[in-house]
Amino acid sequence: QVQLVESGGGLVQAGGSLKLSCAASGLTLRRYTMGWFRQAPGKERDFVAAITWSGGTTYSADSDKGRFIISSNNAINTLYLQMNSLKPEDTAVYYCAASFSLAGNRIIYSPDYWGQGTQVTVSS
Repeated sequence: QVQLVESGGGLVQAGGSLKLSCAASGLTLRRYTMGWFRQAPGKERDFVAAITWSGGTTYSADSDKGRFIISSNNAINTLYLQMNSLKPEDTAVYYCAASFSLAGNRIIYSPDYWGQGTQVTVSS
């Protein structure tokens, strides 16, 4: 049974940083495209960043300005999202996801697996 468990969310002031973690069980990270999505209140769930089985990374237009960095530690089956220079508009529930496909930064096959989400709140 696949489980993705996020941690590291919280309340931070604008300009601050947070590092999210996603501990995976029931699958091997290096065999899948893994990534992060986020959902703000009243909005759709949006793609943030992905890392492929080969280590390649892809970011959404919003996060592709060097503020967010996705990485993984395959030895402990954990995915990370380092978020810097946070803005109030980054406030959302952040979800870890596994097994999906991208064309550029567009999702063409939705994730097979989701975590439960972790809340990130950025105050102004």
